[in-house]
Amino acid sequence: MLDLIIKNGQCYIDGELKDVDVAIKDGKIQKIGQISEEAKETINAEGHTVFIIMKLK
Repeated sequence: MLDLIIKNGQCYIDGELKDVDVAIKDGKIQKIGQISEEAKETINAEGHTVFIIMKLK
């Protein structure tokens, strides 16, 4: 089970603003796209832009 799904948000992917869901488990992004799995918590981000920040090693 996922920890969190951010649904219906918009993310910049490949220079375009796309409607996607973001799945998070153990503090890390597991999947970006259409998420059908269950999560402990779900946030509806409809009408909002979701910024994905990646930590580079």
